[in-house]
Amino acid sequence: MKKVFMVHGFMGQPNGSWLPWLMGQLEKHDIYACALPMPTPYIPVKSEWTQTITEAVGTISDDIFLIGHSLGCAAILRYLESLDSSQKISGVVLVAGRLNEAKQEGYEYVDSFLKGSFDFDHIKNVCKNFTVIQGDNDPNIPKEVGEEMAKILFCDLITIPNGQHLRGSQGWYELPQALDSLLKMIEISH
Repeated sequence: MKKVFMVHGFMGQPNGSWLPWLMGQLEKHDIYACALPMPTPYIPVKSEWTQTITEAVGTISDDIFLIGHSLGCAAILRYLESLDSSQKISGVVLVAGRLNEAKQEGYEYVDSFLKGSFDFDHIKNVCKNFTVIQGDNDPNIPKEVGEEMAKILFCDLITIPNGQHLRGSQGWYELPQALDSLLKMIEISH
């Protein structure tokens, strides 16, 4: 059975923004979907978030897909770094993710996930497919970050006009681009 695990961002929650909608849509396609409650979302700790993903995913297989929003993207990338090179999952969708430290007051916990570069060679080895989704006017993360991430991962970049940071407080309670991306990845993995 195909399984999709969703990771919310900094100060987020598993029933926030478009995550409940996406879970419902995936279930209509007989795909197991679970939005993970990340520990201490206001004071996130990298090791705790990656451990939560590890425990939820369990056995690694081609049936596993991940989607993250904002800090959830960095948590997923750190999780992928922790996998053995012989382990492979099928796909990851990164929504409004960041590559580098914000270096702003109030973002110290976020920056702890981003300190040090990502091992993208290893990340691409353990995951077969990626998609990056980015708002063209994100106040938190410049669109160039999404462009750079897509270039590094050799994947599609979906830019959403007036998408901002793609969170519920900005009116994003559905994200069909994420659903379409996941369904394409799942179809490819058959």
